[in-house]
Amino acid sequence: MTHVIQLPRFLEDALRIVAPILCLPFCLLPAAAQSSGALPGAPVPAKPSLHTGLPPALHAHAAAEPQDQPIDAEPEPAPASSEAVTVFPHPDNTRYYVGGQANSIGQVNDSFHSPYEGTNSFLPGVHPKVSFVGTFYTALQAIKNPRLNTDLIGDAESSGGRGLSQALGLAGFTNLDVVRNPNLGSAPYLARGQIHQTIGLTSELTDADRTPLSLATKVPSRRFDFRIGKMTMPDLFDINPVGSDSHLQFTNWAVDNNGAWDYAADTRGYTVAAVLEYDDRHWSARYAFAAMPTTPNGIDLDWAFNRANGQNMEFQLNKSFLPGRHGETRILSFVNKARMGVYKDAINNYLSGKTPTPDINYNARFGTVKYGFGWNNWQELTSNLRVFSRFGWNEGAHESYAYTEIDQTILFGGDYSLSRWHQPDDKVGVAFVTNAIKKYHQIYLAYGGLGFILGDGHLNYGRENIVETYYTHHVSSGLFVSAGLSHVGNPGYNRDRGPVWIPAVRAHVDF
Repeated sequence: MTHVIQLPRFLEDALRIVAPILCLPFCLLPAAAQSSGALPGAPVPAKPSLHTGLPPALHAHAAAEPQDQPIDAEPEPAPASSEAVTVFPHPDNTRYYVGGQANSIGQVNDSFHSPYEGTNSFLPGVHPKVSFVGTFYTALQAIKNPRLNTDLIGDAESSGGRGLSQALGLAGFTNLDVVRNPNLGSAPYLARGQIHQTIGLTSELTDADRTPLSLATKVPSRRFDFRIGKMTMPDLFDINPVGSDSHLQFTNWAVDNNGAWDYAADTRGYTVAAVLEYDDRHWSARYAFAAMPTTPNGIDLDWAFNRANGQNMEFQLNKSFLPGRHGETRILSFVNKARMGVYKDAINNYLSGKTPTPDINYNARFGTVKYGFGWNNWQELTSNLRVFSRFGWNEGAHESYAYTEIDQTILFGGDYSLSRWHQPDDKVGVAFVTNAIKKYHQIYLAYGGLGFILGDGHLNYGRENIVETYYTHHVSSGLFVSAGLSHVGNPGYNRDRGPVWIPAVRAHVDF
């Protein structure tokens, strides 16, 4: 007689968590050899894929108090930064910026409870994946004048590798660097090409951080900023210093961005837009008018702006809730117009026999409008501890079109710097996000409908709850390594599946 040894439940759970973590370094060796040429075709049905491979938010606002310095005075040349956080130095006194970054994320999921699977399901098999994003930044300060500064910006980028389950099945997917369309390959492309114009309204100057998107280190305390060209909306909107950087912080789509913000973007996350911003001493306001994709999350943009466009508005208050500490709050809204379908209509077409399954694209029409709102806050509690929160909502009656399938999101978390242990660039972070979709979106998926992210063929609805934690270590100048762990409850809003544990490792270099 064969005796089966039954392990205690808590020990089984521990083994499920620990085993993928221990195996990950060995699994990543063969996974790293993946090339886009050997990748399978896009999942069926052939939907345009979603990209989340956005570089970290690069836009920085003035952080210091205004200085009484005449606007016509030439600022003193600033010395090169003494902080060794890049491989090569980037002095502040030049009229150009040349730099780059490379980021690679490896992830694997455990084998979880999955009684059934659909076309767009997150798969329970243990199949590690590795992604890679490399960006080459260039910028020229064409007019170097504090009151009338002009920057010319051009960035090239390459994205490769894959995400777990082809980046399907999770509304809050766990790797922001993934390009889900395997047919795009890893050939370099233009990520950003824009003109940045500053128009000062005062003679008071304030310090500004020099970034690849803004070269001036002294700017008027009251000014207009204008940008036009190719860009990504998260460079300027919904920025949060605790949770906006997938290269050094969290990696989840719904943690680094507001998941309910269906911002205008092509498959790789970029669009062509014009952005007007007004900055004052303690507040800012910005507006963007951007091109929408021709199909849900497609690679081609619709140039007929009268029938398809994305408008984004944001108010930013640079005000701390605690005296003597830093903090900031942003209120965001968006209105998208494109050829979108309506979930209720898709359900009625299916029930009346017009379509074999609910099809959101069956009655899609131009002029459809989708809108939503967002809240974004971060607050410094001590010199090392910061907390942040986001809330997002969209009307949810019209299809998710450009980012991911989230109609409501609630997020809170924080990070802690290890300065006390003489590691000022090392950080530990943890975040919790809970996502939801509206009634007709739920019914659409329950009847077997497919979005461009979700579709298990059936749905026992529950909120998708995600916890992510990471530790990032600064190895040497420009080189960072990270370890992370995510837990996803009700993946794809389905109580019948999961939960899922996903460990991760990451390597990042700033040149």
